[in-house]
Amino acid sequence: MNFLRFAARRLAEMAATLLGASFMVFGAMYLAPGDPASFLLSGRSASPAALQAINAQYHLDDPFLVRYLRWLGQVLQGDFGRSLTYRTDVSRLLADRLPATLTLVAMALVVVVVIGLALGWIGAVRGGATDSAILLSTTLAVGTPSFVAAVLLQGLFAVRLGWFPTSGTGDGPLDLLWHLTLPAIALALYLIGMLARVTRSAMLDALEGEHVTVARSRGVPEREVIRRHVFRNSLGTVLTTGGLIVSTLLVCTVLVESAFSVGGIGQLLELSTTTKDFPTVQAISLLVVALFMAVNLVVDLLHPVVDPRVALGTGRADA
Repeated sequence: MNFLRFAARRLAEMAATLLGASFMVFGAMYLAPGDPASFLLSGRSASPAALQAINAQYHLDDPFLVRYLRWLGQVLQGDFGRSLTYRTDVSRLLADRLPATLTLVAMALVVVVVIGLALGWIGAVRGGATDSAILLSTTLAVGTPSFVAAVLLQGLFAVRLGWFPTSGTGDGPLDLLWHLTLPAIALALYLIGMLARVTRSAMLDALEGEHVTVARSRGVPEREVIRRHVFRNSLGTVLTTGGLIVSTLLVCTVLVESAFSVGGIGQLLELSTTTKDFPTVQAISLLVVALFMAVNLVVDLLHPVVDPRVALGTGRADA
C-alpha cells in the first residue's frame, strides 16, 4: 500500500508538472522573435486580407490563453496540430521519426551501461596502474562533447576507413543498427566516462564498509564479496546516475542526429526551430519533457527495489 500511494502521488506530481511544462513550452515559442505568418509568406509581401486569412486559419489573433487552452485540448486528444514546414500532421511526423531516435538512445544506453559499469568495476577492484589508466581515459571521455566525438568518429571510421555509413538510417532493422553504430558511440562516449567514475567511486566507498570486512573474515570468496557486498550496495548510486544518463541522452541526441543526418526527432527539432515551425517544436519539447519525467519516475520506483534501505519517496537510506 505504501508503494501504491507513493506511485499515485508521483503520477499526480508528474501530471501537474507536465501541465506547467506545457504552458511554458507553448508560451516560450511566442516570446521568440518573428511569427508563423512571416514564415508562411516566405518573405513575400501580402495584402491585409491575406494576413487576416492566415491569422484566422491558425488562430493567431486569438488571446494567448484561448490559444493555449485550444492547443492543450488538442494535445490531450493526441493532436499536436499541423506542421507549418511539412504541411502534415505533427503526430505523423513524430511517429515516423521517433523510432530512429529511440533506437539510437537505446543503443547508446547499452554501450554506456556495459562499458561504464565494467570500467568502474575494474578500476575499483584492481587499483594501481589499471585504475590510473581508467581514470585518465574516463577523464578524456568526460571532457569530449558529443558533437566533437561525432565529428572525429565520422571522419575516421566513416570517411577515411569507410567502415561505417556517414549518414542516414538505411533500409531495414539490421541496416538501421549498422547506420546508428557510430552515432550511438558518439552519444555514449561522454556518459561512459561519467558512469565509470560514479561506479568506481561508489564501489570504493562500499569496499570500506564494515560488512565487507566481516564477509572477508568469514572466508567468503573475494569474487562473491565484490558481487554481493560491494557492487550490490553501489547500485543505488549507479541507478540514480542512470536516470540522469537517460535524460542526457534524450537531450544530446539533437547534436548527434544532426551530425550524422539520422532523421530522428532531434534533427527534426533543429530544423523546426530554424524555420519557426511552432507546432512541431512544441510537440517535441513536450515529448522530451514527458520522457524525462517518466525516466525519473521509473528511477524513483526502482530505487527501493535495488536498495531496500531507501525509504519510498525519500531517496535516502535509513540509518
